[in-house]
Amino acid sequence: MNDTAFWDSRRNRIRTRKGGWRIGRGISVHGHSLLGDLVGSHGFFDVLYLEVTGRLPDPRLAQWIEASFLCLAFPDPRIWCNQIGALAGSSRIPPTVGISAGVMASESTLYGPGSTRAAHDFLVSAQAALDAGASLETFIAGCTRPGGRVRAPGFSRPIAQGDDRVDALRDLGHELGFRDGAYLRLAADIDTRLCARGDAGMNMLGYLAAFLLDHGDIKIEDGERIYALAVNAGVHACYAEANTEAAGAFLPLSCEDIEYRGHAAREIPEGWPS
Repeated sequence: MNDTAFWDSRRNRIRTRKGGWRIGRGISVHGHSLLGDLVGSHGFFDVLYLEVTGRLPDPRLAQWIEASFLCLAFPDPRIWCNQIGALAGSSRIPPTVGISAGVMASESTLYGPGSTRAAHDFLVSAQAALDAGASLETFIAGCTRPGGRVRAPGFSRPIAQGDDRVDALRDLGHELGFRDGAYLRLAADIDTRLCARGDAGMNMLGYLAAFLLDHGDIKIEDGERIYALAVNAGVHACYAEANTEAAGAFLPLSCEDIEYRGHAAREIPEGWPS
């Protein structure tokens, strides 16, 4: 903005529409009393959704989002973000710093919460192509790279083929009364066609993006904010385990583990200062 009046109105002032703490009068969150209305009546994911979007979710949606967080709570130190948490615990870095570093590493362009937008945009683009009269085969062909692999965010997974978390979340969604909408049907169709080609099938992130497009009424920006810390339980686990063991015991290195590519060993010149 080039209007200096706008910036002048912000000088030395903190403005918020979210709410805040009025000393002696309580804490408000989008018109709700945090201590009077929310504590004891709503769960963490209700309040997280409220804080991000400005509205309370359908309780079923909050339960489903919580379940999706659980599906990302792998206590496996081989996973890249968890490994950082484990290294931090082993190095005796304070937990807030170490766990935050692990969560930050999940901001990946290929996998994890960092690729949420890519999965969302892929499905939206596919639906737009269909709405414009193109076939799904034509859309997929347009996403095919040299060598025959399809660039399809939300439909690949490192190491493993398939994703059993999709079945778990689908089953829960149906138990809660959610039915597959246009984007979930589209995602299933893409999954079938990619698997028939020998490409990787839908992963949890692809299912998550399709589900929220159908049921959540959540803008992509809000989805990214809600899922920003989705891997934290797994990072917590790996930090805690490594932190209780001997310092430096997680993936220690010996000198022979290091491949040195510098100058070869040299004789010290005569008269070199000791």
